[in-house]
Amino acid sequence: MTNTNDLGFTILSLVVFLPAVGAIILAFMRGQRGAARIFALGWSTLVFAVSLPILFNFKHDAAGLQFYEYFNWIPDWGVRYELGLDGISLWLVLLTTFVTPLAIWSAWNVEEKTNNFLMLILLQEMGMLGVFLAQDLFLFYIFWEFTLIPMYFLIGMWGGKRRIYATVKFFLYTFAASVFMLIGIIALGLLNYKYLAQQGLPTDTAFQVQTLMANINQFGLSDTELKLLFLSFFVAFAVKVPLWPVHTWLPDAHVEAPTAGSVILAAVLLKMGGYGMIRFCVQLFPQIAQEWARPIALLAVIGIIYGAVLSYAQSDIKKLVAYSSVSHMGFIVLGIFALNEVGLQGAVLQMINHGLSTGALFLLIGMVYERTHTRELADYGGLWKVVPVFVYFLLFATMASVGLPGLNGFVGEFLIMLGAFDSPIGWTFTAFAAVGVILAAVYLLKMFQGIASGPFSERRTPHLSDLTRREVAILLPLCILMLVIGLYSSYFTRPMETTIKALEAFVANAAPLIAGQ
Repeated sequence: MTNTNDLGFTILSLVVFLPAVGAIILAFMRGQRGAARIFALGWSTLVFAVSLPILFNFKHDAAGLQFYEYFNWIPDWGVRYELGLDGISLWLVLLTTFVTPLAIWSAWNVEEKTNNFLMLILLQEMGMLGVFLAQDLFLFYIFWEFTLIPMYFLIGMWGGKRRIYATVKFFLYTFAASVFMLIGIIALGLLNYKYLAQQGLPTDTAFQVQTLMANINQFGLSDTELKLLFLSFFVAFAVKVPLWPVHTWLPDAHVEAPTAGSVILAAVLLKMGGYGMIRFCVQLFPQIAQEWARPIALLAVIGIIYGAVLSYAQSDIKKLVAYSSVSHMGFIVLGIFALNEVGLQGAVLQMINHGLSTGALFLLIGMVYERTHTRELADYGGLWKVVPVFVYFLLFATMASVGLPGLNGFVGEFLIMLGAFDSPIGWTFTAFAAVGVILAAVYLLKMFQGIASGPFSERRTPHLSDLTRREVAILLPLCILMLVIGLYSSYFTRPMETTIKALEAFVANAAPLIAGQ
């Protein structure tokens, strides 16, 4: 394996596959439920610790891939095992390794097939890390599809009453959309293979993203063919985000998933869609991305308003937060297709922000549900006097999701709207997106008021106890990061500046991709 990083070892491969090693060890710990929990938490924390040198050794002034690793995996097909990281994927990798131990810790009370549950979370982590680091389209697709399997079983085996319906819907939506991406990957790989062979160049990079970015202009594709290829990728990523109108799988999956599954789904899995749009839709098809920026922005704005309105209408607090993800992810898509530095920075930062704040909300909902066994907003009220620590954390996470200045959500949404305003998307769509910010305050404050204020009903929520030390320890790191990002956002945007500036320049200067122009 070729390794081109200053650390002297293949750190990306280590980070990607350490969770799988942990899952294998758990398979041999049958009948040791308590030891399995401690091991899984310790091992996932180790993965996070191993990922930290990536941050500390990341070069902010480098636009290209860092910590690059590759070897010729299937040379006859032009397929490489190729991993790399830049300013776009840096924080997404760290978000994944950071959230996974918290999700495992939140599942401390899972009694049924505990080892299997923990194994699936670790395997899910491996798949998500592979998605953010793979630089070969074939390898990317393998990791992308792999992430469906652990989440399918997490929802299907440990979910709620309608778990079978939710998990089948989740699988069918995401798998069917991924088939279109597979067709696009095969088409691009074969075209690149043919082009490299004609030029007398090595064909072992046929599926490499960087090679495709350099060569796609030479394939002689028509405008229609390019748009179809763009769509083959965009549909898969739009479903994963999820973008309106292909969003309907998400609320069902969130509501039926166990708490740890909802946290991983909201915090990381949805971000794979936004990441894919930047990495493939924008980088491989910059002119099509520019041409379709406004129509896609329209879908994003509809999703922002639609998700907010439906959130307000929900009586189930978990479904309320689930629909809020549709709205918040619409902001991320809007920032991506602003196609400028500010919008893209805001989109990447907001992926992290949403993962922290919405992950915290799902954790809090899971914690109170374990005590009350109800998610109906009407069953709550007056919890401020009964469980004040829980309410303090709920208030903090709610304010972060609302976008209160000084917390993380404000920075991301502000950058996205600033970037969208100063782009071909224009002020009209940005103004409607701003309405979504107001609506977010309405439905989230409605939720908070319904839970915290008013008279307390012991008949509906009897024997309610406040958060334990373990639960406080799970929530505290998330809240600290929400505050740190809100106050020191430049620390988080600086590593991505050079990469995003280079991407903005690449899109702005993209040569005509249509044959004959």
